[in-house]
Amino acid sequence: MRVLLIVVAALWGAGTGLLLPRAAHRFSVDPGRPWRGECPAGHPITGAFGGWVGRARCTDAEACGAYGPGTPVAATATALVCAALAAATGPRPEAAVWLLAAPVAVLLALVDHRVHRLPDVLTLPLAAATAALLGVAALLPAAAGSWPTALLGGLALSAAYFVLFCVNPAGMGFGDVKLALALGTALGWYGWPVWTAGAFAGLLYGAVYGGVLLVARRVDRKSAIPLGPFMLGGAYTGLLLGALASP
Repeated sequence: MRVLLIVVAALWGAGTGLLLPRAAHRFSVDPGRPWRGECPAGHPITGAFGGWVGRARCTDAEACGAYGPGTPVAATATALVCAALAAATGPRPEAAVWLLAAPVAVLLALVDHRVHRLPDVLTLPLAAATAALLGVAALLPAAAGSWPTALLGGLALSAAYFVLFCVNPAGMGFGDVKLALALGTALGWYGWPVWTAGAFAGLLYGAVYGGVLLVARRVDRKSAIPLGPFMLGGAYTGLLLGALASP
């Protein structure tokens, strides 16, 4: 059963990952600007679902060709993330929640890495959907978490990031505060020790990355780095640990 779940999860991740590059390109704009509607060469983006899903490749291969995140990279990364979550969680109802959230998490990481932005149109629905779906999962047999603790975890992590934002607004965006709502909810499902581990891991990953860039003189102390991918990485670490530790 678990092997089948892993295979299905990997296929799900690969399939959804194939749809992410064009959306990542279109969402990668500075705050206040409309979503991209054109390729780098200025050609309108068209296709399925209003041109929001699929490979980031222009129809005029000579003028533009491929752009945005690489399709193989996005598909492979999403497949690996989903397969690992399925392997750790097993056939529990919350596995479906993690698999549904994973492609959105990868998309957020891609966008934040490119333009240091976490769009509200992704972070807020992710938080609401995670809370609602975990509420459904809690009603099903074999669920390994606590929905009330998940809700409290979301509020607590968002509040903690809000304090950090107030202390150092130049080093953290308000999008991180909104993303923390979804990540804290997911981590809280497995309890406060997992919540603490995932929250700390996200900050640690970001600090290590920033320290390496600082030592390499790629940035200075006033430079901002995208924290979203590391917050997501920390939450991913926490979910794996929580799922593996659950009976």
